[in-house]
Amino acid sequence: MTALSNLRVIDLSRVLAGPLAAQILADLGAEVIKVESPSGDDTRQWGPPFMPDDAGRPTPESAYFLAANRGKKSVCIDLTSEDDRSALIELIADADVLVENFKTGSLARYGLDYETVNRINPRLVYCSITGFGQTGPYSERPGYDFLMQAMGGLMSITGEAGDEQGGPQKIGVALTDVMTGLYAVIGILAALSERERSGLGQQVDLSLLDVTVASLANQATNYLVGDMLPTRLGNAHPNIVPYQSFPTRTGYCIVAVGNDNQFRQFAAALGQPDLADDPRFASNQDRVAHRETLVALIEERMRTRDRDDWLQAFEAAGVPAGPINNIAEVFSDPQVISRGMRIELPHALRQSLNLVGNPLKLSRTPVAYTAAPPLLGEHTDELLKKD
Repeated sequence: MTALSNLRVIDLSRVLAGPLAAQILADLGAEVIKVESPSGDDTRQWGPPFMPDDAGRPTPESAYFLAANRGKKSVCIDLTSEDDRSALIELIADADVLVENFKTGSLARYGLDYETVNRINPRLVYCSITGFGQTGPYSERPGYDFLMQAMGGLMSITGEAGDEQGGPQKIGVALTDVMTGLYAVIGILAALSERERSGLGQQVDLSLLDVTVASLANQATNYLVGDMLPTRLGNAHPNIVPYQSFPTRTGYCIVAVGNDNQFRQFAAALGQPDLADDPRFASNQDRVAHRETLVALIEERMRTRDRDDWLQAFEAAGVPAGPINNIAEVFSDPQVISRGMRIELPHALRQSLNLVGNPLKLSRTPVAYTAAPPLLGEHTDELLKKD
């Protein structure tokens, strides 16, 4: 049994945020119908890399598309065709959730805007994902993750301190899209829960910019509460010291000291227990105030030994620490393997496809990986009963 096996979801979204939200719902058991134009989701063309078949020949399936579309059925619908729109309306009339990320107002020309669809299916939870939301002075602008990382302040705090040549940096994955997909699932599930009482659906209005601002978390409140304008600190933390990467003789080591007791253990593991008794470093507030002095002392000491030696010492002392893994190292890590974060599914064009697993672990109704991402229009005849 899966948690959402009673739900039907219409996925009208493209690229990452919406498709990721719909994929999570599919993992949880919902029937997800991905509605694509005859040319398909934009990301089907976003390569290389493209998935090879069993003989090693490239297929049309991009790795990007495969990241956010498993467990779905694909139907091709041309919104400019009246017959296709009628077929889509029939699907929507029997659905519980619709996810879309069209530019604000553009679905109205097809009679697929929330107000129109709500009259057809008042129980439908209609999730709209846009760059700037359904309201506000920027609501009609298009928006992408990179733009939102910049406008939402995330890039202003990402990058090395004082690195004017490198400057502000985007995060190495489309994190705003990922976070928006997660917030979309939260909003959809909240609306479905409320529907149990009222019998009515509602619109979930999500903005990539709003999500980026929300993801600033403590950095936002550092400004709002403390009137402190956050800046780029590289791998350092604005409120905790030491909480950053340090160079060793053989690469970098991450240290995440979260409290004063951990700092005492850390100092002992360094072979410099006197640091914990130094009044400049006795509390976290003291360590933040004397950040440069303390970091210089730690760096000098950590350069004297290999990374793995330090990691063993810190683990023995109960100090949170770890290596900086590349992606290959991540998927060969025994903890990642044991948690099922690498999965295999049969694909229409190859026997086995490796994908990233879902991090949700439910004790009674676990996630289910029912199908690999679909071929374009793979289920059109099945679902629309076209001749």
